[in-house]
Amino acid sequence: MSALRTVRSLAAASSRTLAQRSVIGGAQRSVLSCSTLARALQCQKQWAVPAVRAFSISARTQKEGASDVSLSQKLQEELNYERGSAQAGQPEFIKDFVNQGVWTIDDTLGNDEVAFVRKFGNETIRLLFSISDLNASESDREFEMEQRVEAGEEADPEQQTISPCRVQVIVTKSDTPGSMNIDTMCQDVGFLIEHVGFFNDALIGTEVTAEMDWKRRGLYSGPSFDHLDPEVQEEFEKFLDERGINEALAIFLHDYAEYKEQTEYVSWIEKVQKFVEN
Repeated sequence: MSALRTVRSLAAASSRTLAQRSVIGGAQRSVLSCSTLARALQCQKQWAVPAVRAFSISARTQKEGASDVSLSQKLQEELNYERGSAQAGQPEFIKDFVNQGVWTIDDTLGNDEVAFVRKFGNETIRLLFSISDLNASESDREFEMEQRVEAGEEADPEQQTISPCRVQVIVTKSDTPGSMNIDTMCQDVGFLIEHVGFFNDALIGTEVTAEMDWKRRGLYSGPSFDHLDPEVQEEFEKFLDERGINEALAIFLHDYAEYKEQTEYVSWIEKVQKFVEN
C-alpha cells in the first residue's frame, strides 16, 4: 500500500473513531484527540498529489507535411523527363491514320478505354480496348522474358515483338436488329479470334454499363471459337480481314495504346503534383 493510501486510511479511521462511542467492559470511552486528527490531516495534505489539468495536445494545423516538398520535387523531375522525351503535339503516325478517313478514334483524356469506329456498308464496327489491359500484358511479358533469361535461354528473334491486348469487335447493322461481338487477342500477327457472340438486342451487345454487363452474363452468346469447324473459323478470319481488322491495324493499335498510356501518365503526374503542392 502506498504512503498516500496509508495516510488516507488513517484519516478515515480517525474520523470514524471520533464519531463512534463504545463502552467495553465498563472501560472509559476512548476518543482520538483533535491533535492526533490534525496531524493525520496535515500528513495527508503533504502527500496529496497536486491537481493537474487533463493532458491534451492540440494538433498543429499544417498546410503541408514534411515530405510534401521532396515528393513534389521528384514528381517535377519525372514530369520534366517525360516531357523532354515526348514528341510535341500528335504524332505523325496518328495523323496519317486518321487522314485515311477509314477509322475514327474515340478517345477522351482521363478514360481508360479507347474505341476505333468505322462504317462498312450498312455496318457500324467498333473496336474497344483498354490501356490497363495492355499494361497488364506488358508486365506478364517482361516477367516471362526475365524467367527465360534466368533459365539461360536465348532470345527468339521470331518471338512476338508487341504485347498482346484484348480487343472486342462489335458489329451492328442499320437495318438489322442485334449485334455480333467478336472477342479477339491483338498481337503482331493480327487479331486472333477467341469467341464470337450474338445478341438479339443491340443495346445489350453495345452498351458498356453494369446493367447490360449483368444481362450479357445471363445469356448464351455462342460456343468457344476453337469448337467451331476449322472452315467456319477461317471464314470468320476473312470476315475481319475484309473490314480492315488485320495485321497492319494490330500494329497501329499497339502503337496508339502506348501513346495513349504515355499521355495519361503525364496528365496523372501533373494532377498529382498540383494536388500535393496546394
